[in-house]
Amino acid sequence: MHVQIMQLHGGRVQMKVYLDNGASTMADKRAVKAMLPCFTKIYGNPSSLHTFGADARKAVDSSREVIAKKINADINEIIFTSGGTESDNTAIIGAAKANNDKGDHIITTKIEHKAVLNAFKYLEKKGFKTTYLNVDKEGLIDLDELKKAIIDKTILVSVMHANNEIGTIQNIRGIGKICREKNVILHTDTVQSFTKVPINVKDDFIDLASFSSHKIHGPKGVGALFIRSGVKIKPLLHGGGHEFNLRAGTENVPGIVGFAKAAELCNSEANEKMKKLRDYMIEKIKKIPNAKINGSLEKRLVNNINVSFKGIEGEAILTLLNEAGVAVSTGSACHSKNLQPSHVLKSIKTPDNYIQGSIRITVSRFTTKKEADYAVKNLKIIVKKLTEMSPLG
Repeated sequence: MHVQIMQLHGGRVQMKVYLDNGASTMADKRAVKAMLPCFTKIYGNPSSLHTFGADARKAVDSSREVIAKKINADINEIIFTSGGTESDNTAIIGAAKANNDKGDHIITTKIEHKAVLNAFKYLEKKGFKTTYLNVDKEGLIDLDELKKAIIDKTILVSVMHANNEIGTIQNIRGIGKICREKNVILHTDTVQSFTKVPINVKDDFIDLASFSSHKIHGPKGVGALFIRSGVKIKPLLHGGGHEFNLRAGTENVPGIVGFAKAAELCNSEANEKMKKLRDYMIEKIKKIPNAKINGSLEKRLVNNINVSFKGIEGEAILTLLNEAGVAVSTGSACHSKNLQPSHVLKSIKTPDNYIQGSIRITVSRFTTKKEADYAVKNLKIIVKKLTEMSPLG
């Protein structure tokens, strides 16, 4: 479907606005600068015994310390991976297999990222039994339901810290306390929340946590996994003794250095800027007829807006916004080509006449008010046009 919507601008795209930072972010130039010496000067293999290797090892260990300090972990509790998906799979599958002698029951929620849900499906094929926790209309789990779900054979709970689609932030400390009291391993996917929400692995009773670089203005293809000292996991990759024998493969030194620099650059000032812009946009979007903000308004990521419009399709909104130069998504980028209704929106009981008309807008610390105004102006025009064309509008 094609609709001429750019009448305000004479048919021309006036700006290009990137509002899909939940999928990936522009790398911070300072992170890129930090990486450059690792291509031409610090290029040795970190496992090599000569000075070239030692220099690379020093760069990796310095980066490991940066990530560890961000979450109050010990330096030897951080291993580097290729990203959030590998970290999730290593944590979930690795912990389940390593602790299978204690039980075969595992718990997660109905709104997890596919990297978590598909890891659980894999384990189910291997004989593990899964309980999928419900969420309320904001996307929050019930702690009492979690308590009741834990049985003698429960060995692992995985609850994401903040949802990638609707931005809802879980009470991870309350969840962690329950798991620690029950002697059950807690894994949390913090890919969206890392640096945006305070994480203290000790105070929050977290055993395993997944991180990703490209969500925080670092390079793609690198992430990390926190493994609390004493927690047993079986590695997924088998090779040399890299990353404390838990993740085989030569470390991506440039990526790791860039990741650490990006993490170092994230701060509360940037978060406050994103929050103000998010709230500014939400107030404007709420005035568009038939708009419904999905998720919690209070317990929400500082950069996330998920909105549905009655009787129209999110894919059509996305396409027409793209024609106007504005990039958003219809959900998680990892499965945005899948036209099935969002499992997250279904779980929070979004009405059927709204569920297909959802888009996710995610700002970054580099997003400007001018860009926000341009995006909302075009969104208003597009929704009006599509609503007029829709038989359900």
